[in-house]
Amino acid sequence: MDLARTALVAANTALGGEGIPQVRREHAPNLHEYRGSTMNHSNESHHPGNPAKIVYPGSRKPQPTADEKLLATPLPEQAPFIHTDPWRVLRIMGEFVDGFDALVDVHRAVTMFGSARTKPTDPDYEAARTTARLLGEAGFDIITGGGPGIMEAGNRGAKEAGARSIGLNIELPFEQHANPYIDIGIEFHYFFVRKMMFVKYACAFVIFPGGFGTMDELFESLTLIQTGKIRNFPVVLYNSNYWGGLMEWLRDRMLREGKLSPHDLDLMTVSDSPEHTCEMIVSAMRDESIRAPKEEAARSEVRRTLGREAHNHG
Repeated sequence: MDLARTALVAANTALGGEGIPQVRREHAPNLHEYRGSTMNHSNESHHPGNPAKIVYPGSRKPQPTADEKLLATPLPEQAPFIHTDPWRVLRIMGEFVDGFDALVDVHRAVTMFGSARTKPTDPDYEAARTTARLLGEAGFDIITGGGPGIMEAGNRGAKEAGARSIGLNIELPFEQHANPYIDIGIEFHYFFVRKMMFVKYACAFVIFPGGFGTMDELFESLTLIQTGKIRNFPVVLYNSNYWGGLMEWLRDRMLREGKLSPHDLDLMTVSDSPEHTCEMIVSAMRDESIRAPKEEAARSEVRRTLGREAHNHG
């Protein structure tokens, strides 16, 4: 652990401190400043008027994020990149260590996704809050992306239930506010490290209406189940009115054209009730035989497909 942190410091130094934010929580009349990746706010008062604010050093103009720098194609005049990318790998390793260290005792959690644009007056906000509260009362910790909207609703419901409320935030090229209902907060520089934590420490996903980020997490989870990387992992889509069009397109286009098998669609369930959502997850954790046949059927179809492809090209 100490070696990894030493490597992280060395990598940050070599990279010129790239993308390292200062995390501040403002309270009148005092200002408490936290440095580093991990924030624990469990002993602080939570008030919507005092959100944690991620402030980037220097200019407030959008700055390239660590992800953006990592994914940028090197230009000819940037020959020294061969000296920075190996160090960047150490930085990534250190971020994994920070995440694993902070969440080491999280064994039973549900990750909730949904739009950051959802307002507290939206019925989906209240549904997410209630769902998180019920799951918290059933013994689950709640993990979200740590931001506003559905994420805030999930963390808020967890706090109301007395469950651990975890927020996994991400460095963005503009100011990002963490919601005020987080007990354990971690800010990541790299999306793929953050995505690992969403899956590794969860036993189910609840997907509320959202945009590209929500879709990303939804289809990644389905792919991981389909390919056997995670097992007995309920994926619940909340709000049939919102997800109905997507489900219809999957059936009428992807399934009809042979891009999916019928078993693939069984990997997710649609719900319109917080109580039903909670019960499905609790039941799946209590009895693995509920989901095992559906997941294995989807994986078997993948094996058959890949086996045929290998035979055809052999």
